[in-house]
Amino acid sequence: MSDGTRARADVRGVDPADALPSRITAPAAVITEPSRGAPAPVAGSAPGSGPVDSGSGATGRPAPTAGMRAASLERTLRSLVERLGTEHPDTITARNNLATKYAQMGRRQAAVQQFELALAEAVAVFGTEHPRTEIIRENLAWAFEDAGRPADAAAQWEVLLRDRESAFGPSDEDTVEARSRLAVCYRRSGRLDAAIAHYERALADVQDAERGEDLRLGLSAAQNMAGRHDEAIRQLRTVLAGRRRRMGKGHLETLTVHHRLGRAYTQAGRTDEAVETLRDAYRVALNSSGDPEVRRLTLRLRRDLAGAYSAAGRHREADALF
Repeated sequence: MSDGTRARADVRGVDPADALPSRITAPAAVITEPSRGAPAPVAGSAPGSGPVDSGSGATGRPAPTAGMRAASLERTLRSLVERLGTEHPDTITARNNLATKYAQMGRRQAAVQQFELALAEAVAVFGTEHPRTEIIRENLAWAFEDAGRPADAAAQWEVLLRDRESAFGPSDEDTVEARSRLAVCYRRSGRLDAAIAHYERALADVQDAERGEDLRLGLSAAQNMAGRHDEAIRQLRTVLAGRRRRMGKGHLETLTVHHRLGRAYTQAGRTDEAVETLRDAYRVALNSSGDPEVRRLTLRLRRDLAGAYSAAGRHREADALF
């Protein structure tokens, strides 16, 4: 995942009476317990919402749909607001869970609105540095990203980065995660110098080699956007070497970086190196095309190799690929 963006997954329910609220650990998708505790699925999303079914139960009734679960969470939230008020911990957690369900359903604006309310309520009740507040703030940051609002997401990641760096140090896994997401949001909102600086700092602090590769890919994208093509090429070469050692040259993830390196040479005007790199990647892909994703990548490599040949004035070889 070149941006560090995590795959969607199913939702686990969390009871609003639990000591801690739920946390999204993927863009508007997964609910788990806080990262510093062991994730623990529980039976229901909120009191009165019923069990979370994975299919038809013993009664033969079908599993509730996402819309049915959202409606149940809406009823729970309304009941808690009426009985306990908006600033009760159970109400705050119920609102967070409803927002998470909206996000999973693709109701992005509704999710953002509910997370914003939950965050304001959490700050009022617990303060800005409380673990509950941090969890909801991260949920809101992911929801802003999912809604295509990187500048708003960056404002939340800035707070999370500052708090985590102060509490746990720069090399802590959650600190590095906040910094890397901030770099992504800066890049997507056009703040390229800031993005590059945070990618570089995250690379210096990260402990995991594979996570470091993801950061290098993000850094190379920011450098390319900033016109720093030679620096981007160095990052891509480093990642390509690592993936060849770990996965082999014909693996889809290796070939994807190989392709990006060829395109980076093209963007840098280094046409001979672009041709050589893309031709090598194309040949490897042809020999590894049993995977449908590799076959699709092979077509893109063929197109870009033809373009590189044309840019190098090698029109006969370019024509042979069309």
